[in-house]
Amino acid sequence: MAARSIGLVVSEHIASGIVENGGLAGTVHVRFKDEEGQDLLHFMPAEQLVGLLAEEAVRLAAEKPVEAIGMAFPGIVRFGVIQDSPNLPQIKGLDIDAAMRAALEQRGMKARLTVSNDADAVAAGIAATHDSLDRLIRVWTLGVGIGFGHYPESDGVWEGGHTVVSLDPNEHFCGCGGRGHLEGIMGHRAMRLRFLDREPDEVFAAAKTGADRRCVEFVELWHRALAAATATSIHLEGPGKFYITGMHANFVNLAILNTYMQEMVKLSPLLSYVFEIVERNDELAVIGAAVNSLRN
Repeated sequence: MAARSIGLVVSEHIASGIVENGGLAGTVHVRFKDEEGQDLLHFMPAEQLVGLLAEEAVRLAAEKPVEAIGMAFPGIVRFGVIQDSPNLPQIKGLDIDAAMRAALEQRGMKARLTVSNDADAVAAGIAATHDSLDRLIRVWTLGVGIGFGHYPESDGVWEGGHTVVSLDPNEHFCGCGGRGHLEGIMGHRAMRLRFLDREPDEVFAAAKTGADRRCVEFVELWHRALAAATATSIHLEGPGKFYITGMHANFVNLAILNTYMQEMVKLSPLLSYVFEIVERNDELAVIGAAVNSLRN
């Protein structure tokens, strides 16, 4: 019998599903996806959130054997503890592993638990669905915040969205409060704070026409910031394939991005890098969270 596992992903919303043999069995269940729902999720007490996730796991198991449950959250996730999560501050410091085990036991369910960063789950999902479980996978997730997914998972913080890409002290829009961070330029929240009179899609549309110089310069900065963070990763871990996904992946102009990369990466052994844009979907993260639960 194929091993069954559950993927539970909390990011801008909650996505969940059953995974068998590295693929989705059925459909992904999504909650809190609209703007009102996102606000509810952002302010939901940690205890209530854990209870909701436990109920979802019980519903998905449907009285059939489940070998493992993989959970994924934004922020610094280490040793089963969410050490920090600027986009979901109520779960900062939460021992989600212990809390979830207790919530499941109250509902008569036991399973092996694994907790990952949400971007790491996306990286694992890409590895599983691209037949690349034996390769290094790095992925940028462009959303409310900026995630940097790494597969296989390895010890460390890996908060690539907080890579410093600017020394300008006026770059203060990152949700963590740090200055010069990638997320403070590229994140949805940061872009809305920077352009109080325009949504991000309006900024990129105005830049495309060339009519608004401020928008044009920002789009250049946006791409240069992504190139800088990627170049940093290449100089630390070597070249390879970088995937880009998330709600704002459609803003990426690969020609512009590669032009800036050519300015930043000059050492010949490091030049074999490539980008691929992957359409945003919840399946990748759900599959990745479940795959991590079986491999860890």
